[in-house]
Amino acid sequence: MGVVILLVMAAGVAAMLSRKLPTAFALVLLAVVIAFLAGAPLTGKNSVFDTVLQEGAPALAATMIAILLGSWLGKLLEETGIAGTLVRKIVEFGGDRPVFVALGVLAVSALVGTVTGSAPAAMLAGLIGIPAMIAVGIPKVTAAGTILMGIAAGMPFELPVWQFFSTALELPVDTVRGFMLKLFPFALVAATAYVLVESRRRGVEHAWSLKSVQKTPGSRGSSRRQRLGDAPWYALLTPVVPLVLALGFDLAIIPSLLAGVLYALVTTTRPREMNRRLLRTLYGGFEVAAPPITLFVAIGILLAAVKLPGAVDALEPLVKAVSPHNAVLFVLVFTLLVPLCLYRGPLNVFGLGAGIAGVLIATGIYPAVAVLGMATSYNQVFGVADPTSTQTVWSAQYAGVSPQQVMVRTLPYVWAVALGGLCVTAATYL
Repeated sequence: MGVVILLVMAAGVAAMLSRKLPTAFALVLLAVVIAFLAGAPLTGKNSVFDTVLQEGAPALAATMIAILLGSWLGKLLEETGIAGTLVRKIVEFGGDRPVFVALGVLAVSALVGTVTGSAPAAMLAGLIGIPAMIAVGIPKVTAAGTILMGIAAGMPFELPVWQFFSTALELPVDTVRGFMLKLFPFALVAATAYVLVESRRRGVEHAWSLKSVQKTPGSRGSSRRQRLGDAPWYALLTPVVPLVLALGFDLAIIPSLLAGVLYALVTTTRPREMNRRLLRTLYGGFEVAAPPITLFVAIGILLAAVKLPGAVDALEPLVKAVSPHNAVLFVLVFTLLVPLCLYRGPLNVFGLGAGIAGVLIATGIYPAVAVLGMATSYNQVFGVADPTSTQTVWSAQYAGVSPQQVMVRTLPYVWAVALGGLCVTAATYL
């Protein structure tokens, strides 16, 4: 029966890759089929209806709320001009030095990436950052990749991601945070290397001009700030507020994000406009958060299915037979498998990869923290190089190149990040 379940999983991957079914629908269908194959009854304990669908759908509720709050904060960063101001300041500081401008945009992207991921983060940093980089001579592919590498550098500090891995893998948030801090240096070094190496290799190209970042003689002081829609300097600290609270004061993730929302509001908005802005950006946050929340409902259902006793018993001998336990082999095998998280492949942690992670933990093949190391390492690759991820598609198209061009240029760097994460995992947890 284990072989049949694996064949069904392969069929689900094929359906996602060929776009016959949207990822969320494919995951739910997979979950129901796996549950039936595992011998689950329709109702009652360990059943299709009560365990897989009813208990699985809200299993990642804490992550969904964190995603919603992160999206809300992202909308506030956009509407209040905080994100745009950050990028403009960096561009002004970098002047006509392409590498300095790219490094500055990279830093802003990382900062925004700690608040909200996916396409919203790319848009917040890229709407001004991409044309600004191209205007000073950064090639288009490098500019798009800089945004993505920056977001990936901030991903280890993205609070909704902490909540997702904590809930999905049933690990304390402190454990997730501890590994993310170990992963961050690899992501930072790779992102910086990408900008320095690619800028040097590709040289300078002049293709666009950007009026919004050109200095206007005589524009200064408050009139200039009002004209450009700049946020006050103290409002620019908004992205670090949730981080400081969560990292420095061990505050829980949801109140940390709420504190960021309130800080952004009170530092940018007049009292009589606060209610209207809060509601408007909250509703906007729902629109942004809808796709990932839909995906997390499906992932919760899939996780419930692969953890059914019948599924665990069927899959355990097969997965044990192919899973390396030697630390060196662990690193080699799972590093070679990195491309399988691209194109919504079977190791994509926001797809079938979540189910595979659940199987590895449920069967006791690896400790949950080792699976955390694998999943977060693959997530660094997916978040940057996958041509089907929303942030990659948006950044590439906005820069005027194809997502595949961005994947080819960024993959070596994020592959190295995954290698670093897997080495840390093997050395620490195996």
